[in-house]
Parts: sequence; C-alpha cells; structure tokens
Amino acid sequence: MKILLLAPYPPFPPRSGGALRVFHLARGLAMHHDLTLLTFAPNADAAAALAPLRERYSVVTVHGPPPRSMLRRAVTTLAAPLPDMALRNRSQPYAEALSRLLAAEHYDVVQAESIEMAHYALMARDLTQRIVLDQFNAEYLLQRRAALADLKGGLALPPGRLVAGIYSLVQWRKLSRYERRLLRAFDHILVVSEQDRAALQRLVAAAASKLAVVPNGVDTARIRPGAVRGDLGASTMVFVGALDYRPNLDALRWFTAEVLPLLRQKRRGVRLLVVGRAPGRVVQTLASDEVELIGEVPSVAPYIDGAAVFVVPMRIGGGSRLKLLEALAMEAPVVATSMAVEGIAGVRNGKHLLIADRPEAFADAVFRLMQDPELGRTLGAAGRSHVVDHYDWDASIASLNQLYQQVSEPVANERKRR
Repeated sequence: MKILLLAPYPPFPPRSGGALRVFHLARGLAMHHDLTLLTFAPNADAAAALAPLRERYSVVTVHGPPPRSMLRRAVTTLAAPLPDMALRNRSQPYAEALSRLLAAEHYDVVQAESIEMAHYALMARDLTQRIVLDQFNAEYLLQRRAALADLKGGLALPPGRLVAGIYSLVQWRKLSRYERRLLRAFDHILVVSEQDRAALQRLVAAAASKLAVVPNGVDTARIRPGAVRGDLGASTMVFVGALDYRPNLDALRWFTAEVLPLLRQKRRGVRLLVVGRAPGRVVQTLASDEVELIGEVPSVAPYIDGAAVFVVPMRIGGGSRLKLLEALAMEAPVVATSMAVEGIAGVRNGKHLLIADRPEAFADAVFRLMQDPELGRTLGAAGRSHVVDHYDWDASIASLNQLYQQVSEPVANERKRR
C-alpha cells in the first residue's frame, strides 16, 4: 500500500518520546509499504539531518511550525472553540504541501502522528481510502488530571499554578469535544496503552472497534545496561524527561518538595540529577546543592547507568513512559508512582521495580534500593526481561502491520472494483 505519514516534527535524530515513536513506526511501515513522510522541520539543518531516512523512504519537509505567542495562545484559549493542540501546528505552507502530494499521488492511507496533525488528515478524507490517527495520549484525560492537580489548593494557590490550572480546565472541556469528533471521523485510531483505549472509548462507545493498541517500545538490541552501575555515587538519583512538559515539572516539584527532605533525614549526601531538554525557569529554581540540573545531553545512558536509583515521580500524565521503558531495558533500579507505570502492562511492584505514591513510601523505597544494591540488580534484570518480551519496538511494529494487513484487504477489493 501507499502510505502518507504526517509528522509534527522531524523524527530523526529521535530526541523526544514522540520523535522516537514516529521514527520507529515509520521504519516498520517502510519495510512493508511504499511510505512518504511529510514533516515539519524548524530549519535547514533539521531538514538535512533527515538524510538517513531518505535512503529508506520519501521525505518531504516544510519549514515550521510557525511560532505562536503567549498572548495569542491566551486569546485562543478563551475565545476559540478548538483546543490549543488543534491550533498548534496550523500552517498554510504545510497544507499546500499536503495538497500537492494528494494531487500527484493516490495514497491508500494517510496517517496523522499526534492530535496536533489530525486536521491535516481530515483534509484527505475524500482523497484516500483510510485516515488513521496515531494518538500519543488520551489528551482530555491528561488535561483533566493536570487541572485537578493544579487547582487542588483553590484560590490560595500561587498565581502561576492557578493560571495553569484554569488553562487545563478549559482545555479538558475543549479536548473532550474535539477528541469525540476525531473518534467519529477517523477510520482507525492508534493508542499506546489499554488505559488510553478505555479512556477514549468512554468518549464514544461506538468507536471501540476503531481503537487499536500499538504500544511504545524500546530498541532492546541497542539499549542495554552499561558495564558500570552506580558509578555516579551510591546516593545519587536521576530523573530523565523533557523539562518543558507539565507532568514532568509537576513530578519534579513534588519530589523536591515532599520526598527529598525525607530522604535527607535517612541518608546523608543524597542528590538528584535532572536530565532533559528545554530546562526553563521553573526547573532552574529547583536547583540546589542536592538537585543538579544537567539539561540536554547527547545520551542519557551514562546517567541512567551511573545513578543508584532511577526515579519516576509522576502524578499526572497519560500514555506510557518511554524513558521508564528505557530505564527498565537498561536494568536500572527504579522507583516510580502508580501513575508512572500506568500504560505499561504486566509491570509488578517488587518484581520489576518499586512503586510508591505517598512521599514517605517513595522516600523509603529509594532508601531501600540505596541500601540494598543486590535488590536493585534483581529488579533490574526482571525489568529488562519484561521489556524485551513485551515492549521491544519490533513487537509494536508487528501490531501496527497486523492492523494494516486488515486495512489492505478492503483497499485491494476497492482497487479490483475500479
């Protein structure tokens, strides 16, 4: 089949969770189908970096997406009927590039990568056999959780948290309506977990047959444990993630305010390394003698390998955590909240990692792993085994190709009728 993939950012090099997903799914589709990728690229260097992909399939780039000021976002949050995510990547040049591709070639499937690109796939509704949405999260659920977390303190909240909570409350309502519309409009919707499938099915029960789970994964042949475990110190923890992503910011705030002081009482010299791209003002204010801001690095592997404990203190969010899967694949001793492991089927507390939700329990779990490295090694080995068996990208690609095999049969029948 001929497939057109619509991406919101360059999938190579894959520096974020979304880029990793697009990169691997595109790789898998290109092995079995005639694939074209239409993607935004912020500059000429980013477009040139896609050269390795051009050896495998056709790549078309559009400069962008266009920037949107905070004032414009604030106005549209209040006035526009559509959610912010539906407005984020609006671009006339991208729409024109898509129109040219659709005019020059018949595609059997047009697949939008993330809800931000859904409106472009809808443009192709009458010009292709199938439109597919790869939904990275149940977005309305993510904003609902963020709103409830941010507004818990009521009017006594700091102004920034209050504004963020109101924003999420508005977006929660708009996203519920928008995702309901998309569930009815698309032929198939890919989700990363059973939890996301259930959340979207609650919006439109009749859409159940359209929803297909294609989990996030790990390239387990490449991502392996290093030779040295814990060489950054027996009292060192590491947090890895995009540092401009609200669930990650909430996790860091909670951990540094509620968990770290308890750990300090249990063990002297504890420190947290914070690794990830786009560390803004909020993250910088958390830096201290015990919290070291590393920022973006070429590879997170030395930090995951080097720390005594990998912490995932998520309290809001959705989907499944690629960095958690990578840490498990590297046999890292992990402490995570229940929210952090949501979406990763089969992971068990005490078998693959330690799970704790209250500050006291989280601090106790981290301290336990620092005191008992052998337990960390046992959990780490079981965690990697679970990821290898259930969350290798090859398994996810097989799930996607199984769906496309089902799609190809009616497409072939339609061709015969023509």
